[in-house]
Amino acid sequence: MCGITGWVSFDRDPVGAAGAADTLDAMTETMSCRGPDDRGTWAEGPAALGHRRLAVIDLPGGRQPMTLTTPQGTIALVYSGETYNYTELRAELTGRGHRFTTDSDTEVVLHGYLEWGEELAGRLNGMYAFAIWDGRRRKLVMIRDRMGIKPFYYAPTPHGVLFGSEPKAILAHPLARARVRLDGLRELFAFVKTPGHAVWDGMYEVAPGTLVTVAASGLRRHVYWSLETRPHTDDRGTAVARVRTLLDDIVRRQLVADVPRCTLLSGGLDSSAMTGIAARQLGETGETVRSFSVDFTGRTEHFVADAFRTTPDTPFVHDVVREARTEHQDIVLDSLALADPAVRARMIRARDLPMGFGDMDSSLYLLFQAIRERSTVALSGESADEVFGGYPQFFDEAARKADMFPWLVRFGEHFGEDTGVLRPEVNAALGLESFTRDSYATAVAGIERAPGESDFEYRMRKICHLHLTRFVQILLDRKDRASMAVGLEVRVPFCDHRLVEYVYNTPWSLKSFDGREKSLLREATADVLPKSVYEREKSPYPSTQDPKYAVALQDQVRDLLAEPSHRVFDLVDRERVRRTAERETPQVTTASRRGLERTLDLALWLDLYHPEIRLT
Repeated sequence: MCGITGWVSFDRDPVGAAGAADTLDAMTETMSCRGPDDRGTWAEGPAALGHRRLAVIDLPGGRQPMTLTTPQGTIALVYSGETYNYTELRAELTGRGHRFTTDSDTEVVLHGYLEWGEELAGRLNGMYAFAIWDGRRRKLVMIRDRMGIKPFYYAPTPHGVLFGSEPKAILAHPLARARVRLDGLRELFAFVKTPGHAVWDGMYEVAPGTLVTVAASGLRRHVYWSLETRPHTDDRGTAVARVRTLLDDIVRRQLVADVPRCTLLSGGLDSSAMTGIAARQLGETGETVRSFSVDFTGRTEHFVADAFRTTPDTPFVHDVVREARTEHQDIVLDSLALADPAVRARMIRARDLPMGFGDMDSSLYLLFQAIRERSTVALSGESADEVFGGYPQFFDEAARKADMFPWLVRFGEHFGEDTGVLRPEVNAALGLESFTRDSYATAVAGIERAPGESDFEYRMRKICHLHLTRFVQILLDRKDRASMAVGLEVRVPFCDHRLVEYVYNTPWSLKSFDGREKSLLREATADVLPKSVYEREKSPYPSTQDPKYAVALQDQVRDLLAEPSHRVFDLVDRERVRRTAERETPQVTTASRRGLERTLDLALWLDLYHPEIRLT
C-alpha cells in the first residue's frame, strides 16, 4: 500500500525543465503518510513518476518506481495496493519466460503489463491504483481496481496530465489550481458520489473499473469492468455454500502479508464473520488473530438506544473474542479527543475535503492511529451491507418505492439536512433537489433487468446496484483516507469482485430468505459466529453520546463566530449557527450537532487549502 504521483508533459522533458525535480519531490512528499517506509522518483522523456511506499510484501524487494528495460524503450511503474492473485500470475508469467528478481506483487504487475498490455487489468484480483509509463509507445496508462477501493485522481493539462493517489499530490503542481465550483460543492453536500467526479475544478477520478491512457494524441477512457446482470440458477443451499467458499478463499488470500496484521471487530455480523473465518484459518498454523474495536468512555455503561443503534457494540465484541479466541484490544476514546481541532484538521487533510462525518471521522482516525502502533495491515468488514443488503433502507417501503437514492429518503429525518447551516442564497445556487434527481436518473439508466425478473425484484436490483456503485464509494474513500493518513493498510474482503458479482445476481428473495438483513452472509458463516451475534440486528458505526462532545463543539463555534471576517461565513448562515452554539446542551440534537461539525469542517478546510470558491 503506497502513494503514487507524477505527470506526463509531451511539450517538454521533465528532467530538463526548470524546477521539475523540486516539483516532483513536492508532489511525492504529499504522499508521505500513505508511504512512510520509502520514497523514490524517476523521470525520462516526457514522464515523471513519484512513489511513497508502505512496505507490506517483500519488504526489501518492492522499491518503486520499478522499471523494465526493453529494446523499444523503458516501462516504468508506480503502484499502490495489493494484488491478491499475484502468486498465480507469477507462476503463469514464469511459464511464459519471465524472470523475477523480487518476491513482490509489484514486479508481477509490471511483467504482467509487458506480457498482456492493457488486458492486464482484467486479470488482477485486488485493490489497486497504478500508473505505467510505456516508453515503447510513449503513453501513460492509469488503472484503478473494480470497486474503487484505492483512490486515483488525474488532471488533464494542455500537453499531458497530472496524477496522484490523492488530490493534494496534484495540487502541489504549479499547473493545478485549488478551485471548487458549484458542481463540486453539490458533491460535498448531496451525499451522492458521482463516479469520476473529484470535486476540485479540472480534476477527475479514474473511475472504478476504468483504465485511462494519455498519449500525445489525447486522453482515452476504457471501462474494463462493470456490474452486470447475469442469470442466477442456484438454490438456497447452493448459494449459501458458494458464498462461504468464496469467503474462505478471499480471507485466506487477504491474510497474506510480511508484517503484523489484524481485524477490525465491531461485534456486528460482517466483522465478526470475517474475524471468525480468519481465526479458524490462522489457527491451522498455530497463529492467533489480533482484533481491535472502538468504544467511547462510559458508552457501554450509559448507552441509550436510538432509531439506528439499539445495543452497544462492546458486549458483542467480547462474545466474538471468546468464541474466536482472538488477541483483542478495545480502543476507548474520550470526547475531548474526538472534538480536538487538531484531529479534525488531520482528517480534513487526509480527505482533502470537508466531508462532514463529524465524530465518526475523528474516531475512525484515532482508532486507526492506535492500531498502527501494533499492526500494519487490518481486515475490515466494510461493504458487506452494500453487497448483502444490510441497511434499513433495503427494507423501508418508502425507500423501496421512491425514485431517488434510497439512503436519502430518511436522511434528513434522522441526521438533519446537511445544507441546514448554509446561507439561503448558497442553498438556492446549489439546487440540490434537482441535482440529486438528475444524478439518480443517470445512475439507474443503465441497470439491466434480468429476463423474467418481477417488478419488485427489479426494484431491489436497482437499490443494490446504487449501493454498490454510488453509496459504497463514499465509505471506501473515508476508510482509505483515514487509514492511510496513519500508514495503516485496510483490506476489504467483501469487495472482492467475485463475491460482489455473485451476490448481486442472487435475487432479493434469496438475499433475505429469512426476512432479515444479510441472510446469505449470516447462514454462510453461522458456524464461526456466537449465538448473540448471529441473532443481533444491524447496528451502524458508533457515534458518541457524551454531552461533553457537544459542549466542545459549541465552544469552538463560538470562537469561530468571534472572527466575523472568516471566509466560512460566505457559505454558512452565521445567525443560524450562533443560535445552535448558544443552546442549552441537552437541546443540541444529532441534527444540530451535525451542523456545528459541518461548520467547523468547512472553516478548517478554508484555512488549510485556501480554495477559490465559485458559486457560478
